[in-house]
Amino acid sequence: MEIIDRPVYTKRISPYIGKGIIKVLTGQRRVGKSCVLQQMMGVIREKDPSACIIYINMEFEEFRMIRNDNDLFEYLKGKFKPKVNNYLFIDEIQDIEGFENVLRSLQAKESCDIFCTGSNANILSGDLSTYLSGRYIEFHIHSLSYSEFLLFHKLETSSKSLMLYLTYGGMPFLPRLGLSDELAFEYLRNIYYTILLKDVVKLEGIRNIDFLETLALYAADNVGSLFSANNISKFLKSQRTDISTTQVISYLKALCNSYLINKVGRIEISGIRKFEVGDKYYFEDLGLRNCFLGFSLQRDIHKLMENAVYLHLSLLRYEVFVGKDDSREVDFVGIRKGKKVYVQVTYLMTDKKTSDREFGNLLSIRDNYPKYVVSMDEFNKDSETKGIRHMHLADFLCLENL
Repeated sequence: MEIIDRPVYTKRISPYIGKGIIKVLTGQRRVGKSCVLQQMMGVIREKDPSACIIYINMEFEEFRMIRNDNDLFEYLKGKFKPKVNNYLFIDEIQDIEGFENVLRSLQAKESCDIFCTGSNANILSGDLSTYLSGRYIEFHIHSLSYSEFLLFHKLETSSKSLMLYLTYGGMPFLPRLGLSDELAFEYLRNIYYTILLKDVVKLEGIRNIDFLETLALYAADNVGSLFSANNISKFLKSQRTDISTTQVISYLKALCNSYLINKVGRIEISGIRKFEVGDKYYFEDLGLRNCFLGFSLQRDIHKLMENAVYLHLSLLRYEVFVGKDDSREVDFVGIRKGKKVYVQVTYLMTDKKTSDREFGNLLSIRDNYPKYVVSMDEFNKDSETKGIRHMHLADFLCLENL
């Protein structure tokens, strides 16, 4: 199978080759972490032809006998070669119980340069965090960005291409299936259930699977809406269930740990204070959000636009918040290296009232950080008003820097 290069990740990871630091690639299942590992192996082979590369993929049948740290130690015996650089790649490392013991030992002995992937955020907790603090670096791998989607599907940017992206998302395997509801959504539904069963139920010890599925669908239908104790309580009553609000929050955290959804908290625009309540949730892949609910333009377009903007800010390594100040709210505040970017998202600038609202919230912010209004308007789709840049969603999603 042809592996298409994803330089946004290989360029980020390459400077850490041979630096004595564990490279941990995290992200949702099937977003292409294995392919990025393959590309990193290619980078190493090109620079160091004599390198010894050991690759373990826990989804391959031949590695099923590696169940815990003892099995992994046993497998690696005699695999490393003297007088050459040794590299160890382990895919879906969270499937090996006690894997952190092996990494800690190999790291201490400087036996090899280590790369690994995981599909649950819990791999960065526990012993890995405690005993290897400062000795590993995380690289979050996302599903395809809009620019990558166009490349993988061999499409030109257009209104049709953008709608295909908002409908089917960016799972890298989809170009082999084609973008049709029957094939694509069936594949996405299989991924969805794999994530729920392997990365949520199994790893998190979830018991009420039926409610977990219902909660995931609720999150999908309420993308970009504020989650509060009040609306969660209303949701519970609508489900005629006696699950506590605390347990619902625990289930939401489990869904976040699997990278199916992402929690976005609120921050005070004029300062740095974070609000304790009122989070929003966005899906890691648009297709997984749509594969059960479908996609209605009238009902969902603003939700999916917001979700796409969130994913792009995250791809550009911004820590993303919802901005709140008095009665004003900004859809997204991105913070990276002490600098900010502000983004408002609206479907269409249908009238002056809409324009005044979207631009007004940004104009009230008294700093000189970049500010954007993102919409689907075809006219004046890249213009500037009082320092605020108005862009079409497709153009914004192709920006490499903000």
